[in-house]
Amino acid sequence: MKDLTEGPIPGHVVAMAIPIAIGMLIQTLYFFVDLYFVSRMGDTAIAGVSAGGNLMFVVFALTQMLGVGTVAMVSHAVGRKDRKEANHVFNQSVGLAIACTLVTFFGGYLVAPFYMGFLGADGPTQAQGLTFLHWLIPGLAAQYAIVVMSSGLRGTGIVKPAMVTQALTLVLNAILAPVLIAGWGTGHAMGVAGAGLATTLSTFAGIGILWVYFIKLEHYVAFDVRQLAPRLETWTRLLNIGLPAGGEFALLGMFMLIMYWATRDFGAAAQAGVGIATRVMQMIFLPAMALAFAASPVAGQNFGAHKAARVRQTFRTAAMLGAIVMAILTVVVQLNPGIFARPFTQDPAVTAVTSEYLHYISWNFVAVGVIFTCSSLFQALGNTWPSLGSSAFRLLIFSVPAVWLVHQPGFELRYIFLLSVSTTLIQAVVSYFWLQLEFTKRLAFK
Repeated sequence: MKDLTEGPIPGHVVAMAIPIAIGMLIQTLYFFVDLYFVSRMGDTAIAGVSAGGNLMFVVFALTQMLGVGTVAMVSHAVGRKDRKEANHVFNQSVGLAIACTLVTFFGGYLVAPFYMGFLGADGPTQAQGLTFLHWLIPGLAAQYAIVVMSSGLRGTGIVKPAMVTQALTLVLNAILAPVLIAGWGTGHAMGVAGAGLATTLSTFAGIGILWVYFIKLEHYVAFDVRQLAPRLETWTRLLNIGLPAGGEFALLGMFMLIMYWATRDFGAAAQAGVGIATRVMQMIFLPAMALAFAASPVAGQNFGAHKAARVRQTFRTAAMLGAIVMAILTVVVQLNPGIFARPFTQDPAVTAVTSEYLHYISWNFVAVGVIFTCSSLFQALGNTWPSLGSSAFRLLIFSVPAVWLVHQPGFELRYIFLLSVSTTLIQAVVSYFWLQLEFTKRLAFK
């Protein structure tokens, strides 16, 4: 356990953000490794995997629900120096993770055909996406085990084991991808099915590594079979914090679904371009996300210790650093957005869509950093409903005009891109002022 209630706030935020960023970079590289080899198979394969991969947002929403609740409640217990409560919360989270794993596994195979039938630009794209999902779903269901172990550690201020685990699983995924997708060394190319299988096998390996760490080295929170039986009061508290955060991710998935739906009439090349740009943005957002994720346990422990000034300082530090980094990245993208598409496609039509999307979307990078930081502080305060509210408001003011625009004569993709930028800026303003209200209400300790 690392005590984050003492010492300089910027030092704590940066020290935790660096390994978190490395871990998230490695996680993002999963997708880039697969995308690189899948892109050798043409636009239809890229579009199918990109569309199918959006189902990950549903799973990420559920893992976010589990992870956010675990980090918040464990960090609060650690801040109060209540090890018994921290251990209880962790094991209740493990029980909840088991339930989510079963729902994802069986539900994923049930909804996949309907999902791809709705989203795919054409028959071949739908078939490629469905094949990819069939091999990916077991890996998606296994994500909960990694999330609950990583979140338990993060709540205690420990982040390096999760980063090391992600590094090792990336190496395995990088080895498996060319073997399974392109048939290197075997002569049996599985195509998009290999992309899904490579990620699934790597995820199982990551679970094994973290399990060994917990058994051998972790002592503050530990697995206890006697505490796995569901406790309604604890599950309610976990879900009260986690459900809105998971809902926020689900709304992001709906946002991307609308984006892909708006591009389907422009063909597989347009969907492939948006898919590549989306993966690139995942990489670009890493610094802001890492700073925000680091701020949550720092602010959470200080909230548990009733140190209001340190909670406010955590927000200012993470928001300022995030804004600086994202402003620099905005300039980089504006200078040459097309360079980010070149490793994945040589198709001029795909490159043009990728470049145009990044050109417009980069103007909201700083705003996205503010949104991430606000969401992280809502989590630390144990009330994530405002974060969900701001995301729902953004989805509303985006989706209604988007559906109207798609049906107008002369509709162009850039209209959707501009709409996304403007609604993101509005969400950042709403999130910031809502957080200040939460500070006033929740940091008035007696």
